[in-house]
Amino acid sequence: MIYLELFWNFLQIGLFTIGGGYAALPLIKNRIVDINGYLTIGEFMDILAIAESTPGPLAINAATFVGVKTSGILGGVVSTLGLIAPSLIIVLILGYIYSKYRGMGALKKILRVIRPVAIALIAAAAVTIVKLAFFGAAAVSVGNLNYVTMGLFVVCLFVLRKFKLNPIWVMLGSGVAGIVIHFLI
Repeated sequence: MIYLELFWNFLQIGLFTIGGGYAALPLIKNRIVDINGYLTIGEFMDILAIAESTPGPLAINAATFVGVKTSGILGGVVSTLGLIAPSLIIVLILGYIYSKYRGMGALKKILRVIRPVAIALIAAAAVTIVKLAFFGAAAVSVGNLNYVTMGLFVVCLFVLRKFKLNPIWVMLGSGVAGIVIHFLI
């Protein structure tokens, strides 16, 4: 029965989450901690820390870890499938529609209108991430600026543009630099 409950809870989360992993977190917390009581808030925060530090999408990692914590490996599989099922079905339907009608002028016009909207959504997410990275939860002002983060950002941007290094190496280097700076300050 727990597997069906996990699948149903994460299916609802997957169906109603728009905006990626961070947008899913309040829904996951609400369903898993507040409504069903599968985890305590402390356990949920631990799972979030693990989900953020492991490769892959945050919401999928969180769903997998919640499922494993509550009911083992099968629970992790069921939770993950519940979370991704709505997106998978929608993408398959849209892919079919696109492949069948891609030559139609109306579809081309619709896609031409959607592109700027998608770019705007990505830009809005980027602005939010930059704000959180540079200022945290505080108001945007020079007094609240995290100079270490800003400095690392500028150095990484310079290295990426000037030396054309692989972004993975730059991310790893900035992570190491951030850890070293954290322990020095």
